[in-house]
Amino acid sequence: MANNKEIAQKVLSTVGGTENINSVVHCMTRLRFNLKNRSLVNDEEVRKIDGVIGVVNNNQQYQVVIGTNVSKVYDELCQLGNFTKEKQIDENLDAGKVREKLTLKILGNNILNYMSRSMTPLIPVMLAAGLFKALNAVLGPSLLNLYPETSNLYLLFNFIFDAGFYFLPIFVGINAAQQLKMESLLGGFIGAILIAPGLMALVNEQKSFDILGLPVPMNNYSQTVIPVMLSVYFMSLVYKIVKKYMPDVLTTLLTPFLSVFITVPVALCLLAPLGSQIGNLISGGLLAFSDKTGFIGSGIMGAIWQFLVMTGMHLALMMPMLASFFETGQMSGAAIAAGFSIWACFGVALGASLRLKDKKKRSTAIGAFISGIIGGVTEPTLYGICFTYRRCFIGLMLGGFVGGAYSYIMNATTYVMSSANFLYLTSFTGGTTANLVNGIISCLLSMIVAAVVTYLFGFTKEELNRDY
Repeated sequence: MANNKEIAQKVLSTVGGTENINSVVHCMTRLRFNLKNRSLVNDEEVRKIDGVIGVVNNNQQYQVVIGTNVSKVYDELCQLGNFTKEKQIDENLDAGKVREKLTLKILGNNILNYMSRSMTPLIPVMLAAGLFKALNAVLGPSLLNLYPETSNLYLLFNFIFDAGFYFLPIFVGINAAQQLKMESLLGGFIGAILIAPGLMALVNEQKSFDILGLPVPMNNYSQTVIPVMLSVYFMSLVYKIVKKYMPDVLTTLLTPFLSVFITVPVALCLLAPLGSQIGNLISGGLLAFSDKTGFIGSGIMGAIWQFLVMTGMHLALMMPMLASFFETGQMSGAAIAAGFSIWACFGVALGASLRLKDKKKRSTAIGAFISGIIGGVTEPTLYGICFTYRRCFIGLMLGGFVGGAYSYIMNATTYVMSSANFLYLTSFTGGTTANLVNGIISCLLSMIVAAVVTYLFGFTKEELNRDY
């Protein structure tokens, strides 16, 4: 592939040179030109440039799709043409010019886009944090035993991991606010309120708390994303209304204050707990369903478990599962389907790392696989791969289904509480050798099926050849 300077030179030449350009800016993946005379540009010649993925020619701009290295190409272009550098702009500024009729499909896509764009920038944080957990899993007492759990190094790595995931509501709040065209740190502020030390102390002690007589459910929102996404979305509506009617002289002070003042009671009393309440109902129904439907129910639980995790609904299921385990000393059937869902995540990351062409995205997929299978962290796969390439959810669900169904048919049983990484295989020890073998097969089936389906069907041709 040509270097960034060569790409910039060829693009500059094919769009008519410096004299044909009024201005040029860039977004996350594209150079966006305001041209004087578009007839001077041959689209096919632009597409032939090594390093150019495609072109978009609309009424507003002439866009050259470069990919993730667009900022470097832009820097070279500005230097060659002596253009004034501009700040990166919104990737989707030209979207939504024409209002489409709101359908369930469009609504679903909008929700997924909101979640994806709120989470995707956090991939480096989650990968880095996950790898520190992976180091403890490999070097700590679980495997090589190079240092104990009480050592400063083990504690340090745990601190780093916890910092990456405990404060997710703050990080997500910032990104969510950016997506909603609101002051980004206000979104982070809402996330911080949900995990404020004083509130967490009340939660841990299960003390009652109310706001003007309205009871606040005592839920722990650390490491969650849905509560803050709902809260920030509501805040964006409040923010826009307040800002619209607030006098300019007072807006800097009072618009943020009133937005937070109105949002926080609604968030703590309604929006944040809403997901938990819905989750309890859904989870209870799923547990009853899986108990009555044999291997199909166990397979379905494996297929949808990661969706429950993303919404926090899994917590309602974990309590009765753990209670049963502590009473009997073993778990089987739908109760262990979560483990196979995790291995399906490993498979999605593996399949993506083998299929993706873009070096940066392949590197992200490899990092997701390592942080998953060694550290037991699935978020980079879910938010970095599945939400970006939504067909990958098919591999995730099929892998989890096959593993869950097979384990039920073979009556695979866990006897040991283990980690969510490769050490999960040890949870099948304590019974017969056949049980251990079937447990391992269930995990490997989940990973292999997910990897194969992801590799074959997880990406469109357009996704493989373009960056968005």
